[in-house]
Amino acid sequence: MSTIRFKALEQLMNRQAVKVEMPDKKTSEYYAENVFDKSKMKEFLSREAYECVIDSIENGTRIPRRIADQVASGMKAWALGKGATHYTHWFHPLTGSTAEKHDAFFEPNFDSATGIEAFDGGKLAQQEPDASSFPSGGLRNTFEARGYTAWDPSSPAFILEKTLCIPTIFISYTGEALDFKTPLLKATSALNDAAVGVCQYFDKDVTKVVTTLGWEQEYFLVDSALFLARPDLQLTGRTLMGHASAKDQQLDDHYFGTIPSRVSAFMRDFEVEAYRLGIPVKTRHNEVAPNQFECAPVFEEANLAVDHNMLLMDLMKKVARRHNFNVLFHEKPFKGISGSGKHNNFSMATNTGVNLLSPGKNPKSNMQFLVFLACTISAVYEYGDLLRASIATAGNEHRLGATEAPPSIMSVFLGSYLSGILDDIEQRVSDKKMTPDEKTDIKLGIGRIPEILLDNTDRNRTSPFAFTGNRFEFRSAGASANCAAPMTFLCLGVADQLRKFKQKVDAKIDAGVKKDEAIFQELKELIVYSKPVRFDGNGYSREWEKEAERRGLSNPKGAIAALEAFRDPKNIDLCTSAKVFTEREIEARHEIRVENYTKKIQIESRVLGDLATNHIIPTVYKYQNQLIENVRGLKEVLSEADFNEVAELQLETIKDISKRITAIKSMVTEMTEARKHANAIADIFEKARAYSDNVKPYLDSIREHIDHLEMISDNEIWPLPKYRELLFSH
Repeated sequence: MSTIRFKALEQLMNRQAVKVEMPDKKTSEYYAENVFDKSKMKEFLSREAYECVIDSIENGTRIPRRIADQVASGMKAWALGKGATHYTHWFHPLTGSTAEKHDAFFEPNFDSATGIEAFDGGKLAQQEPDASSFPSGGLRNTFEARGYTAWDPSSPAFILEKTLCIPTIFISYTGEALDFKTPLLKATSALNDAAVGVCQYFDKDVTKVVTTLGWEQEYFLVDSALFLARPDLQLTGRTLMGHASAKDQQLDDHYFGTIPSRVSAFMRDFEVEAYRLGIPVKTRHNEVAPNQFECAPVFEEANLAVDHNMLLMDLMKKVARRHNFNVLFHEKPFKGISGSGKHNNFSMATNTGVNLLSPGKNPKSNMQFLVFLACTISAVYEYGDLLRASIATAGNEHRLGATEAPPSIMSVFLGSYLSGILDDIEQRVSDKKMTPDEKTDIKLGIGRIPEILLDNTDRNRTSPFAFTGNRFEFRSAGASANCAAPMTFLCLGVADQLRKFKQKVDAKIDAGVKKDEAIFQELKELIVYSKPVRFDGNGYSREWEKEAERRGLSNPKGAIAALEAFRDPKNIDLCTSAKVFTEREIEARHEIRVENYTKKIQIESRVLGDLATNHIIPTVYKYQNQLIENVRGLKEVLSEADFNEVAELQLETIKDISKRITAIKSMVTEMTEARKHANAIADIFEKARAYSDNVKPYLDSIREHIDHLEMISDNEIWPLPKYRELLFSH
């Protein structure tokens, strides 16, 4: 038992929960202590500087350089007082992770052996990191290395590992967005503009609408020793081989079960760090699959929520190492059991404190709710393919459409009662002028929503976009995703529908139709128009797939097909007309997604080939030789009749091993040739299709043979940790 696998298991047997030193004060007393939030700004900034920053946060005004110098001075004083030695612009490049380049506050005085801590408004407002190695999708040439990061005042600076981190956008020298944050900020601004106009039909005091996001982060934990003994987990984030454990999630006994002690210690540890960074983590629990867990915060303004999610993912990885764990954010790290998603809970809130997707207490507020509800549904209907593209990745391709994740068809679940309300309006509101009785009947019907909505809106876990009482839950995003991508396109779609709704209502009002009637009529049109996307049944069923096709809903097969939505003129017009993207920026994102897909499959193919050739086949040869030696021994001591009877099973196993080794060798060679052929294709889209069609299928075919060999080989010489060990060791 000298394999790496058993050495890893030996380490695991001696693991104890790491002792976590909990703060000796209430969470509320140290919450956001490492964040330069409004309370710190009040303390360290002049009144003028404070008011200028607040105005920038709330109204998007520019901060003059003079004020930026004051902010930088106050921020530096606060950071140095907290022990910070460096600062960095912290941004979200299109790699899918975060990026940072640290600079010291210290600057030497060359006239004497002294120095000072320096940080001014210029360094706060803008930096110039090398952009040459970040994905750009052809927006810039490799030799054009210049890129700029620019301060985002709406997301507060924070201190992490003695470094002042300043959230920023990231753009090219020519001004194109090279990050996730820039389009998100523009999209939420577009939604604000469109939503305020509609809100003022109902409340003239509404001057601002913010997009809110509450994400739910699913993840797996694997002991670090077992992780290091699995090269596929290290290099791809998922297991490329491994026979199913006899027990996994069949009994549903892990879900909401008692949290294991080592895991609980890890959770407490990263939660304390998260609270210090102002991340309002609220929920933790066991998820469906063994060794799968979830955490979720209280909802926040979308831009800040995205920053907090990316920060927390990085924080979880660092804290996990202290607890001898590795966190897996891959959408499907283990075959045959539930994968990991990142549900995006979307809503909109006004400056008057109203959640626009929450039913009100009177007919007027409920009509506002129904308008925003219908516009959101219509956005999913009109731009469902774009939403699908926003979450299409190589990892999520393994998860979507399975019977434990949303289907790839974009549909909206409302529940029978709310669907009935919309159907009622569709049937009873006509384009003709309504009688007073009809208006009263409609308004009374709408007014009943708050009383019984919560008892009549179930949760459909098979829906990718479900209404859950006061928000929509977009469930298709993968666990590793940056929430900014789906939120950007969702905001764009909803803003587009709200803008069109207002244009049509205003036109009717200008034509002499009373405001209430105009709103009712346009609401009906939206309800009728978007009805095909509403579905309350089983999204996993074959019947729904056929019905969705009949309704004209798109159902792209695989990530590459889904990403083609970025080329649709309708979607390009949506993005460019709102000035959130240029056409070239949309093209670039398409290219980056496609190239990323290709590289992920390429890496998985190479890793599987190496593992099959260097780990599995030599191990199975050893076991086969043991069987052969055993057969020879039997032949020497048994009569021919007894030998033929006793050795039959072993001879069959020897033959089976030989056939499977031959098949694996052959397929690894064919896969390598398919990869070489794909690599020779110049067009990146054709190359991606070649990888998807001609390389990727080998991953499953080779795996099938390896998984079978795992079941018939000697357990004591099998080199890689097995599923039962990866999933049940904590």
